[in-house]
Amino acid sequence: MSAALIVPLSLIGGYAALSVLLLRFPLLIHRKKQTKINARLIAHRGGAGENLENTLTAYRHALNSGMDMLEIDCQITRDKKIVVSHDNHLERVTGVDRFISDLDYEDLPLICQSIPVHFCKGQTVCGSETDRRIPLLREVFETFPNIPINLDIKRDDDELIHKVLDMIIEYKREDITVVGNFAESVVQKCHQRAPQIPTIMSTRTSVKMLVAFYLGILPFLDFEEEFLEIPMGRELIKNFDVQKRWQKALLWVLDFLLINRVLFGHLQRRGIKVYVWVLNNEAQWDRAMSKRVDGIMTDYPAKLAEYMRRRGYWQDGRAGLRNENYNTFDNGVGQ
Repeated sequence: MSAALIVPLSLIGGYAALSVLLLRFPLLIHRKKQTKINARLIAHRGGAGENLENTLTAYRHALNSGMDMLEIDCQITRDKKIVVSHDNHLERVTGVDRFISDLDYEDLPLICQSIPVHFCKGQTVCGSETDRRIPLLREVFETFPNIPINLDIKRDDDELIHKVLDMIIEYKREDITVVGNFAESVVQKCHQRAPQIPTIMSTRTSVKMLVAFYLGILPFLDFEEEFLEIPMGRELIKNFDVQKRWQKALLWVLDFLLINRVLFGHLQRRGIKVYVWVLNNEAQWDRAMSKRVDGIMTDYPAKLAEYMRRRGYWQDGRAGLRNENYNTFDNGVGQ
């Protein structure tokens, strides 16, 4: 072999060996991220398959069922109140063709008593007649002061972002609240205003992370975010009855590339937690557990907690054992 080939091949081989080494031992060059959130069972929209989504009744039920964390979403009203709602447009959950951002808080309509379960095709949920209000975020923080919350800031609106972050700080929830959005702009604004609050990788950062993994350069990249929250593509096909071939193919490829134990293990060793969403049946939970994810988001908290107890996955006394006094919950928070 000529010297002209030996040098570049040696460099490539050395780089590859170093990449593999650092993939397994990333703390040789990275400081492990430290978060107090150790949530593993996460109620999506408070458990949208067992109660009306994003209501206080749903949150109480989820926590009493054994959930470690609430996943919620926030919007801003015309009179600048921060409310908990996935949709800005109200028709899906209230039947009213208006936007939250166009109404004052006092004028928001009640949630319908029966609404579809977004991530469970063909299923609907009936809620309590007495709790159909869209709650204020402040009310949620006051009712569940020690509960970890995964908070999706739904719009790139500076006033919404600033008010949410300021409220997290006001209630001293910086260690037990994680914020984010699919949009990179929202995540960056969160970093800039309140770098002490943990964040979720945006879609752009997640794609960058995935490409870097398959190019062998992931161990050399640093990330500001502490959480990766991803769907399982195969489950999205079933949940939303995807028919177009190109969409199915894209989701299958995404699933194949992203749902990878080696990738997850590397991120976890760096202190980046991996959550998957939104999984609502035992086959999905089995697959998630086989991939060793850190947490599962579900619309069915009682069913997921029962599954975990029955399978014996997590037997540290968390699942299903809850104190009725929500002020003293030690739920999903590391010691």
